[in-house]
Amino acid sequence: MAHRPVSSRRYRRLRRLKKIAIHLALILSILVIAMPVLYAILGSTQTTGEAYRYPPKLTPGKALIDNFRKAWNLGLGKMLGNTFLVATGVVIGKVILSILAGFAFVYFQFPGKDILFFLVLITLMFPLEVRIVSLFEFFQKLKLGNTYYALVLPFMASATGTYLFRQHFKSIPKELLDAARVDGAGPLRFLFQILLPISWNTVGALAAVMFVYAWNQYLWPLLIITTKEKQMIQVGLKMALQAEAGEIDWGMAMAATLLSIIPPLVVFFLLQERFMRGFALSREK
Repeated sequence: MAHRPVSSRRYRRLRRLKKIAIHLALILSILVIAMPVLYAILGSTQTTGEAYRYPPKLTPGKALIDNFRKAWNLGLGKMLGNTFLVATGVVIGKVILSILAGFAFVYFQFPGKDILFFLVLITLMFPLEVRIVSLFEFFQKLKLGNTYYALVLPFMASATGTYLFRQHFKSIPKELLDAARVDGAGPLRFLFQILLPISWNTVGALAAVMFVYAWNQYLWPLLIITTKEKQMIQVGLKMALQAEAGEIDWGMAMAATLLSIIPPLVVFFLLQERFMRGFALSREK
């Protein structure tokens, strides 16, 4: 009995130290992740001379407005609009096709269903870079080069989205389907009136991930788009890194980078609650 208070105090001390260690590790991780963004914010305020100074200047400069004005004058505003339009189209296409595919794999019976689903998952092993030559030739033959269609159509199908909705629909109790059949609901009515209202978290999760995915596309727009008026923001950032008089204007480049990350950040913050619930491993999501 005399040893219990000592053991209890030791346990509380170890538990407190464990919490402190976990919080310190989390704070360190946040600093490591946030450091590039903080450096970009700092760099966007500096002139070219301050950016090239050694040792680096770690205090804000006075060129913030000038750097953002120069970045905007590169045509980034139009590119931001183009990218937002394309990313939105990709998200809408991916969500619709993923819902329909996941619905078919769960609620319909047809020969070779499991094999077909396996083949869908296999496509995850073939990134865009593997298919880019054939895609380029395909869209050129269709005379869709340098169009928004060429930026949206190759990314509308999603093995990830199909898998996500298949697993989500499988987690829904079969009693809902039985009740819908008793009420005389057909497949489309069951999908739109029963499944979709309880699937918005999964929709939001997929939309957030795929918006960022489409927003970050660089190689495909670089190849298929030939005019600046239809170009995407990631290619525009490359333009901001072009040297003038032998020097890269890093202040303007950092300002352009910050402009490019604002829309996906806004989309993620708007969908973050649905994003977390959509990937929750429980039936309460």
